Amino acid sequence: MARLALPRKIPIRSERRFSSTRAPPPQLAAFPWATGIDLRWEDVDTYGHVNNVKFYSFFDTAVNRCLLEKRLLALPPPPSSPIGFVVASSCTFLSPLRFPAAVTVGLRVARVGGSSATYHLGVFHALGACAAFGEFTHVYVDSATQRPRTISKEWRAELERLR
Repeated sequence: MARLALPRKIPIRSERRFSSTRAPPPQLAAFPWATGIDLRWEDVDTYGHVNNVKFYSFFDTAVNRCLLEKRLLALPPPPSSPIGFVVASSCTFLSPLRFPAAVTVGLRVARVGGSSATYHLGVFHALGACAAFGEFTHVYVDSATQRPRTISKEWRAELERLR
């Protein structure tokens, strides 16, 4: 049996140079669209704060509420309507949320591609401090074939207004 040849030195993260400064968290005013979300008892984990995975649910809820409000999404979606598949998401956590409370989720469109849109989102405490911020990318596909579908001029115009 042949032996696997390993590189002499594997670079490790600590050898890279990282900036010790972090950009300030976003402010709610930086987002052209926002919605309120009430925290629920089931959102709380055993540590007494809202579980990190719930923040992704807040992102998904905000994006879909916005699309419904802008009439870019209908429920149930008509057969000819594009549907969005989440292909990427990320979240940076800044401070915990605790039940009972309401949060505000701000949304802005960061990029509109040929068949995709990337949203920047922020989750804010009732007093306005940012608890988390992140990114959420939809690829819009044909509902029948589930293949990427070009974003229409009408959709593009509405999404561009949210930049």
